[in-house]
Amino acid sequence: MAVSTIYSTQALNSTHFLTSSSSSKQVFLYRRQPQTNRRFNTLITCSQETIVIGLAADSGCGKSTFMRRLTSVFGGAAKPPKGGNPDSNTLISDTTTVICLDDYHSLDRYGRKEQKVTALDPRANDFDLMYEQVKALKSGVAVEKPIYNHVTGLLDAPELIQPPKILVIEGLHPMFDERVRDLLDFSIYLDISNEVKFAWKIQRDMAERGHSLESIKASIEARKPDFDAFIDPQKQYADAVIEVLPTQLIPDDNEGKVLRVRLIMKEGVKYFSPVYLFDEGSTISWIPCGRKLTCSYPGIKFNYEPDSYFDHEVSVLEMDGQFDRLDELIYVESHLSNLSTKFYGEVTQQMLKHADFPGSNNGTGLFQTIVGLKIRDLYEQLIANKATARAEAAKA
Repeated sequence: MAVSTIYSTQALNSTHFLTSSSSSKQVFLYRRQPQTNRRFNTLITCSQETIVIGLAADSGCGKSTFMRRLTSVFGGAAKPPKGGNPDSNTLISDTTTVICLDDYHSLDRYGRKEQKVTALDPRANDFDLMYEQVKALKSGVAVEKPIYNHVTGLLDAPELIQPPKILVIEGLHPMFDERVRDLLDFSIYLDISNEVKFAWKIQRDMAERGHSLESIKASIEARKPDFDAFIDPQKQYADAVIEVLPTQLIPDDNEGKVLRVRLIMKEGVKYFSPVYLFDEGSTISWIPCGRKLTCSYPGIKFNYEPDSYFDHEVSVLEMDGQFDRLDELIYVESHLSNLSTKFYGEVTQQMLKHADFPGSNNGTGLFQTIVGLKIRDLYEQLIANKATARAEAAKA
């Protein structure tokens, strides 16, 4: 990344174009008129174009775990900005920057309570600022991004975000606003059934955020109408959907410990080839348990088939059940194709590397890992394509 030239202003309300001292640089300086008394200045850098990935899901649906798996695929530990706000939601690694879209709440926790809206309601979010800053980062321009503090429920002072090679925007609304949606190079939706979501949210909000069971139940009930109206419809736009459901291997299961997970992959997406089991385009049911794969009751079952999803042709890979030994996952991996791995056993290696992550013994961890590898491949193809285009343009 090139050395940054940083400018700020206290009274900039329109877009300005300035030329820096270097003839090879052009400085873009702008700030939108804020809806509140907060000021966000755009800071300047010169860099290659950033690839933007969008991850949508409701609160408590495993976005944070997915982000840790994804950043691990690209190498380097993802950490909060060095020397910044300890309550920052941003994660930065050598290649990726993950931005939590909660940071674009226009109302803090107390403002939402006063206005009687949830964080899922578009009226509680600043989509203009979200669009402008994601667009700026995609174009190689650094920004001062706001911070929503999940501990205090307040909006903290903004933080400087430099444009990375890969920007991941995760949260409630990455595909809600058409302008933001059009900036995405690839999109994923985590679709968690109500039964599974409730169990996950209790575990996270009670253990990590100190919420009571009663407050969690009340929050879920209050959020459901807005979830159905504003969050769930986004899955129709996703290039890949990871759908998490109760198992079908245990009749009338009420514990929710065993999961059935479906990876729904849209056909025809540029730089993305859906994963398949045995024979591409066929309908296959496979029970791999036996001498090559240890699995206790109720076992493991895979399904693969072509299907239709919101009028799009898709390929669906499904896993029901859980692994007993992750080191034996190589047996399953060897029967899957189009994984975009760099070497034999890379999926298994990634799963073993993060064996302590939630979902590592079932389809959530497996499919999150696979999608991470597919995103790496998509990024490499995009970069190679841009390099070829630049070389051809230079010859012209």
